[in-house]
Amino acid sequence: MSRKLVRPREGRMFAGVCAGLAQRFGTSVGLIRLLFLLSLLLPGSQLIIYLALWIIMPNEDRYLIHGR
Repeated sequence: MSRKLVRPREGRMFAGVCAGLAQRFGTSVGLIRLLFLLSLLLPGSQLIIYLALWIIMPNEDRYLIHGR
């Protein structure tokens, strides 16, 4: 399981949030995307959380350059 939470350059569909979460927790990106889409059927602030993660999670190349 990867310790860093970054948005990878490869495997992203839109912003890379689901791909980054899948890498971080060692699961398939398809499962994370399916869970996110299913969560949209429930009331809540899923889109706000997604947008916040998009802003908070650094790109993979930025992480590698700064070496955080």
